[in-house]
Amino acid sequence: MCITDDSAPGSVTEALRLAHASMDYLNSPAASELHAAACGPVLAALGELQAKVTAAHAALLRRFDAADAHDADGYGTSSAWLAAVAKLAPKDAKAAVRRMRQLGERPHLATALARGEISWSWAGEIIDWMRKLPAELRDGTEKILAEAAAAGASLEDLAAITAHALKQWQASHPDPDDDDGFDDRYVQVGTTFGGAACIRGNLTPECGAAVQAVLEALGKKAGPEDHRTEGQRFHDALQQGCELLIRAKMVPDRAGADTQVIVHIPISQLRDMPGGSEFEDAWIRGRLGEDGYLTGKDAEAAACDAMIVPVVTGHMDLSVIDKMIELALAAGEEPIKSRELSPEAWAALRYAMARLAVDLVSGPAGLAATLRTQLLEAPWNTPSLPLDIGYSETIPASIRRAVLLRDRRCAWPRCGRPAAWCDVHHIRHKKDGGTTSVSSCVLLCQFHHDVCIHRWGWQITLHPDGTTEARGPQGQILRSHAPPTLRAG
Repeated sequence: MCITDDSAPGSVTEALRLAHASMDYLNSPAASELHAAACGPVLAALGELQAKVTAAHAALLRRFDAADAHDADGYGTSSAWLAAVAKLAPKDAKAAVRRMRQLGERPHLATALARGEISWSWAGEIIDWMRKLPAELRDGTEKILAEAAAAGASLEDLAAITAHALKQWQASHPDPDDDDGFDDRYVQVGTTFGGAACIRGNLTPECGAAVQAVLEALGKKAGPEDHRTEGQRFHDALQQGCELLIRAKMVPDRAGADTQVIVHIPISQLRDMPGGSEFEDAWIRGRLGEDGYLTGKDAEAAACDAMIVPVVTGHMDLSVIDKMIELALAAGEEPIKSRELSPEAWAALRYAMARLAVDLVSGPAGLAATLRTQLLEAPWNTPSLPLDIGYSETIPASIRRAVLLRDRRCAWPRCGRPAAWCDVHHIRHKKDGGTTSVSSCVLLCQFHHDVCIHRWGWQITLHPDGTTEARGPQGQILRSHAPPTLRAG
């Protein structure tokens, strides 16, 4: 049966049949032929229909609940009936009953909703505002807001109207003990089943704005591998914000963290200082007669809270000299001129020699440390700190600082979040025998460390040139730089 625009269904059954037919058409392939540009008006119209459906559902549920009609089906409450018969989750069934009662108390909003002049989302916001108004102000303000919404006012306009009404009422009702709601503020953190936590609270506008700013700033997507929902990102942002405060030593009673200045001293400057050549010659002669690492206090981690911290990287191993000799002897067995080496072989030999040279001059007993402790004055001449200690339950400050200085930011490919947001991560997990050293640790932000690595099973590789590569459990590959290519010969 076809009906014109001016006709109406003759019964509830007919109305439901027409509603089903309309929705079946919109969900059919025929509706998919609609041009994308024409979808906007349709979505707006569906929003109005959704508001009318919400109002009709609440009105019918109110009559159903008032008559205890649920008893006939053996259910004690309307929410239990909705959960069983209307196929709603228990929480949604309770929400439907709560919505029905709220609209019953706010007839102007219910009428606007039935006319499609306001959405339930806006109606719910206004209902929350009404609870914060004096009882004598609620009905009049509700009527004004419903009429303003029908006239096309925005949600921000409605909020301004509510605030203006409250301000006018307060002006005509002076009270020295006026309650502005500040005393109602609270936050509770409870522990639920399995150790999870639940946060409830009532925030002041200032606190709410601050929390929202932090969550939006720290809760942005971290990259293409970040498929967290907004709620999950905001959860992680809350955790990260708290960890940043703790890491900065701003809790419980610190006004701020001490400023730390790290001075980089090139070894070339140390060698050029007066007396540098004599110390260098003495060090070489002395090291040729020594065996193994330094022991005692010179090899211990310095517990230093100074404003200026000396940093030494690498380690000392006399076997480096042996390796350099072996390279020289191997090259001397068959004399080869440099021009006969391929670019790849030349680069490989330069790289190997450079690595050995760095190992030779660095470390607690290396040339750099010797020149620094002999040529500089306090506080720059303190003992060097170990940067490779094998297995450790914690990461010493010296290794943590060295990793921070090397990476400077989150080392995850193309992340680059500030070091203050990051943790030092063992590339090979400690439970799997991972060692605590600069070369086996990397700086990662909270998301890439706690979520990607420890939750989602990603793995990260730190290459000798400082680039990184991350591999996901589904075969995803992210690189901080493009894959290396061979130079033309």
